[in-house]
Amino acid sequence: MSFTEEEKYQKLKTIVVSYLPDDVAADAIQMESNFTTALNINSANLVDIVLDVEDAFDIMLENEDMDGMLTVKDALLIIDKKIAEK
Repeated sequence: MSFTEEEKYQKLKTIVVSYLPDDVAADAIQMESNFTTALNINSANLVDIVLDVEDAFDIMLENEDMDGMLTVKDALLIIDKKIAEK
């Protein structure tokens, strides 16, 4: 299954929105948004996001992938890489 860049972004955004704390609006999610500093997502929820991303895109993320997922853009680049490796 292939996704356009916009579909990947929207799918990731939908996942992230469900983990945003009450004080962060969904429109705060931008390509350069840092998950922990800009979006206030704690490490436990970050793990949940990773698991949801794996399910949504049918990929497996390694620890080093998770360590590199600092921003929304980083996450999309990693998703692209994993899809290409399939």
